Amino acid sequence: MRNRFLNWIVLMALGTNAHASPLPAPTDAEIQEILADRIDKQQQSIGIVVGIIDANGRRIIAHGHPAKGDPRPVDGQTVFEIGSVTKVFTALLLADAMEKGTLSLSTPVATLLPESVIMPENKQTPITLGDLATHMSGLPRLPSNLVPADMSNPYAGYDAAKLYAFLSSHKPQRRPGVEHEYSNLGAGLLGHAIALKAGVSYEDLVISRIAVPLGMKDTAITQQPDWAERRATGHDAAMEPVSDWDLDALQGAGALRSTVDDLLLFLEAAMGKTASPLAPAFSALLSTRQPLGNGDRDQQALGWVVSGKGDEQFIWHNGGTGGYRSFVGYRPSTGVGVVALSNASTEVGVDDIGRHLLNRNAPLAPPIVERTAIVIDPARYDVYVGTYRLAPDFELTIFQDGDSLFAQATGQDRLEILPEAEHRFFTKLIDAQISFTLKGDRAESLTLHQGGQSSPAPRVSK
Repeated sequence: MRNRFLNWIVLMALGTNAHASPLPAPTDAEIQEILADRIDKQQQSIGIVVGIIDANGRRIIAHGHPAKGDPRPVDGQTVFEIGSVTKVFTALLLADAMEKGTLSLSTPVATLLPESVIMPENKQTPITLGDLATHMSGLPRLPSNLVPADMSNPYAGYDAAKLYAFLSSHKPQRRPGVEHEYSNLGAGLLGHAIALKAGVSYEDLVISRIAVPLGMKDTAITQQPDWAERRATGHDAAMEPVSDWDLDALQGAGALRSTVDDLLLFLEAAMGKTASPLAPAFSALLSTRQPLGNGDRDQQALGWVVSGKGDEQFIWHNGGTGGYRSFVGYRPSTGVGVVALSNASTEVGVDDIGRHLLNRNAPLAPPIVERTAIVIDPARYDVYVGTYRLAPDFELTIFQDGDSLFAQATGQDRLEILPEAEHRFFTKLIDAQISFTLKGDRAESLTLHQGGQSSPAPRVSK
C-alpha cells in the first residue's frame, strides 16, 4: 500500500548490470553512511532500521529516531507499520491452508463468502484464491466505494458490509486469470476470505499460524502491551508526523505492524535457514508464478515478487502507508536477506537500499533534484482544471483552490503543484512532475513524469 503519488506508477526493481563483476557486500560502516546520508542530508526519513542475514548470521544497522524531536535511537525492536509486506503473510496463510488441505488455489472466493454476496464473475471463470494471491483476479486496485472520511487514515471504516456491497455491484473490466493488475482490494479480500474459513479474525490467524510458530512476538495489528515505548511515529514526505493507518475488511492488504527483529525471523524461515513447521508453505509461495507484463524481468509468485534471473534473481516485497516505507527480500544465490524499515513515506523510501544490499551493482536512488517555482497569473490555471485517467480505475483530478493548483489521485490526499515552466508543474514533497498538452485554450491531456517513466493521461471530464 502506498500513499500520494507513489500509487500513480508501480516502480519495479531497479535495473542491474548482469555483466558487471560482483562487488563485495557493503560493510556495516558503509551501510551506516548510507542511512546517515538518507536521513541527515537528504532528509528522506526520521529513522531507518536495516537487518541483514548472511553467512555470518544476522546483524542490525540503524540510524535516526522513532519520531521527530525524539532523541532516542531506533533499533531492531522499534515497531513500524509494514504496509504491503503484509501481503506475503496473507499469501503464506493461504499456502499453509493448502498444506493442511482446507483450501486450494482453485477454491472460488464466492464459496467462502456469505450467500448474499454476488461476486463479479461468471460461472465459467470464477475468481479463485489463486487469482487473488497473484493479482490476476481482474478486480481493481481499490474499490470504488472506498470514500475516506479522513484522508490521513483512508482505509478506516471500510468494513465487510461496504466490501460486500462493492463486490455485489461491480462490473468487471476483464476475466480473471487474463492480466496482472496489482490490487489492494484483491489482497484484502483474500485475507478476509481465509479468516472467514478459519472462523477467527485475520489478526488472530496471523498470530496463531505464523507469528507464534516463528517466535515473532511483535507482529500484530492492534497495539500490544509492551509497544508503548517502542512504537515509531510515521511521517509524511515533508517529515511531519501523520496518523497511523487502520484497516478493517482489507487488513490482508497492509495492516500489520512489526519490527526488524521479527521480520528477520520471518525471512530466515522463508530462506530455509531455520527449521520451521511452515517450510512447506514457504516453498509453495514460489511454486506458482505469473508474468508481471514487463517482459520476463519480473514474476508474481504467491505474495512475493521474483525479479531477475540466475544468480541475479531476488525475491522481495515492499510496502508503504501514510507514514512508513518497508522492504523485505532475499537473494537465493548468495543466501543474503535484507529487511529495511523507515518511519517516513517518501518516494525514495528504502527499496533502493534493500536492493543495493542484496546486489551492490544495483544503484542507490539519486538525491531528489531541487526545483524552483516560477510566478504565473493564477487566472491561467483554469485551462488545466479537470479529471485525467491514468488507468481504468485510477484518475488524477486537477483543481484550483484560491491562488493554488492541486492534484489529487483516486483515494489519496491532495498535493499542491507548482509551475516550473510553461504547462509544466512539480510538487515539493516528492520527485514527480506533470506536463500538460493543450488543444486550443484547454488541456486535452497530461503526462505524469515519475521514477524515470512518463505516463500519459487523457482528460475525461472537467
